[in-house]
Amino acid sequence: MDLGLSLSIATSGLHGIDSELAVTSENVSNSGTDGYVKETAVVSSVVAGKVGTGVSVGNTTLSLSAGLQKALYSQNAKVSALTTMDNSLASLSAVQGTTTSDSTDTDTDDTTGTLSDSLQGVASAITSLSATPTNTAAQSAVISDAETLTSQINTLSSVYDTQRQTAENNIASNVSDVNSSLTTIGEISKKIMLLTAAGQDTADLQNQRLEAMDSLSQKLDVTFNTSSNGDVTVHTTNGTLLPTRPDQIGLSDSNTELPSSSWPLTYAATTISSSMYYKEGDTTGGISGIMLNGQDVTSDLSGGSLGANITLRDTTYPKMQAQLDSFSYTLINRFDNAGTPLFTNGTSSPLSSDTTKTTPNGIVGLSSVISVNQDYVKNPSLLTTDSNGNTGVITDLTNILGEAFGTSSDDTSGSLSSPTSGLGPSGDLATGYTGNQGLSELATSLTTDQAATISNTSADLSTESTVQTTLSTKVSSVSGVDVNSQMSEIVALQSAYTANAKIVTAVQSMFSELLDAVN
Repeated sequence: MDLGLSLSIATSGLHGIDSELAVTSENVSNSGTDGYVKETAVVSSVVAGKVGTGVSVGNTTLSLSAGLQKALYSQNAKVSALTTMDNSLASLSAVQGTTTSDSTDTDTDDTTGTLSDSLQGVASAITSLSATPTNTAAQSAVISDAETLTSQINTLSSVYDTQRQTAENNIASNVSDVNSSLTTIGEISKKIMLLTAAGQDTADLQNQRLEAMDSLSQKLDVTFNTSSNGDVTVHTTNGTLLPTRPDQIGLSDSNTELPSSSWPLTYAATTISSSMYYKEGDTTGGISGIMLNGQDVTSDLSGGSLGANITLRDTTYPKMQAQLDSFSYTLINRFDNAGTPLFTNGTSSPLSSDTTKTTPNGIVGLSSVISVNQDYVKNPSLLTTDSNGNTGVITDLTNILGEAFGTSSDDTSGSLSSPTSGLGPSGDLATGYTGNQGLSELATSLTTDQAATISNTSADLSTESTVQTTLSTKVSSVSGVDVNSQMSEIVALQSAYTANAKIVTAVQSMFSELLDAVN
């Protein structure tokens, strides 16, 4: 082998090792970056006339399993959605009390601090007052327990309102984040397309795009499709295209600076009240849709934190509010029917049974204002005073216990039945349980239904997180960076570099000696 060929081989070897060292170092430095995929330098032998003449450096490749990556993105969206819901519902769980099944009696539940407990406190206080109707302390105890009940109802309603507003605010924030991720993908894709057309290396840019794709998968359940020119298109689970650049929907890129937090989706949060709702195509609900190029795409956006916040705002908390409003109406109505208007809608207006109008004209939002009748608060002795002014009378108390707290069909059906459907300002909500129950049973049904939502969300989160961990492990086995092996490779490459450098030095020395001999 002549000296020139030896020098060429050694020099190309140094270039190849430089490339491998750069890629390996990049892997190590990004080993903790979410979504980063291990890169592999492509170095191949060059042969001419069956004689090795060195090595060539090709474009860096990514260690990627498209199927596993797609599954992980989908799982990210599930876990993020459940995490968002679980965090929100934790605020409700903190004030709702607990309901625990009795392992020795499948027909009973043990409850602590629930709506049922507060209601039972009122019933117990009335029972005690019936035994000592002129006892002022017993009279005041009824009022106190009634105020405890209405306070708990007000608190629950406030939590629904607060968490619904939080979800609304988060939707605006999520939309901004989704836009940033989408347009980051679009901006990087544009660079990748140019380099791909020129046959140049795009691995680093692809990794940057994968990080943005991973971030987007936390906010929304989407699918990614990569075309042969290096571009990526993003679709929702029902197939709606979410453009990453204006040119993907026939618009000019020059009018939008990328990345952008305000394009392609637009949404502005508003202050929500109990009378407001979102329904596609309905402009009277007070809550606007998430718009894409002039079209409402709210119903197309599911999964991830954005999809979860939409569900919390439009489904979860409105249903819970409707359940509590229905219970509040029934509580007032049945006490009124028993002859003791102990509870009111907080105004001087009569109780309305309209299930779609706001209080006092209907029951929407009633749970936020229900209170104890001030006449009884100011004069608790009215509880045992009849229409003729006689005191110590227990007739009304007996009627309350037998009728307001009654469970027979006479006490729970017809006009005394609790509203169960056609609820909420949109009229499309339902409690999910029968209204022909006693007050205690209604309170238990409400608490149990809402507690099930909380516990099921928590259980689903645990299950889906386990699946996510399993998928992440599989993806990592293909795409992840093993720092130890990469460091070992760096050591080996450094040794190879040293060996090639010695060859170059030796060849250069031989050239010098040869030149000296010639001279």
